[in-house]
Amino acid sequence: MAASLAGMTLAQMGPDVIRFDRIRGGLDNDRWPVTEKGRSLFWAGLNKGKRSIAVDMTTPEGQEIVMRLICAPGPQAGIYLTNLRVRGWMDYDALRLHREDLIMLSVKDDRAGGPQVDYIANPAVGFPAATGPEGSSEPVGHVLPAWDCITGQQAALAMLGNLGIIGEVTVNNYDRPKMGNSLYGAYAQDFVCKDGARVIVVGLTNRQWDNIQRATDTRGAFDALALRLNVDIDKEG
Repeated sequence: MAASLAGMTLAQMGPDVIRFDRIRGGLDNDRWPVTEKGRSLFWAGLNKGKRSIAVDMTTPEGQEIVMRLICAPGPQAGIYLTNLRVRGWMDYDALRLHREDLIMLSVKDDRAGGPQVDYIANPAVGFPAATGPEGSSEPVGHVLPAWDCITGQQAALAMLGNLGIIGEVTVNNYDRPKMGNSLYGAYAQDFVCKDGARVIVVGLTNRQWDNIQRATDTRGAFDALALRLNVDIDKEG
């Protein structure tokens, strides 16, 4: 969310912002809240004012298209923002070969330089242990993705609209309930281990969800659950 928000902020300040998406759509193009027809209010809120190009970046042709857009000559290009783990053709050293004055910002969230989400970063720094009613012992996760918001440099009131929360009430006439430490619109849940320690498991993308099922050897159980509930568990919501 941080990079999407930063790009939206730039677009609102005047620059022409182009978003690179997968052929099947962005990783968060179905993220909740959504309308009755499944259109993401979250997506609409964080991508105001941008243009988008769907491109297969696993192919040499797709990589060439992205490189040429980023490194095109003149003042209309040369600035690149990402929150992906960049390497090879997409990293700074490789792109700078095509444009020496390239300005590149890569949002990295852990010490190894990899990507994270707020729902992991916030528990990692211990804030859930300091949140909640006086006298309580259980950690409480905050509903606002504060680190993403801070990184995107937006005010809290504007963020309610950018995240689709105001739109959810206006369009769907829906007042979001309390959900504890469960993540609204995708999968995240904290668990108590046998030694009393707590872990949080997060699955936002299809790859993360597949990895959870593989690590816990529960793919068959989830397939059966999806059949019984008549839902597509591969969809975030």
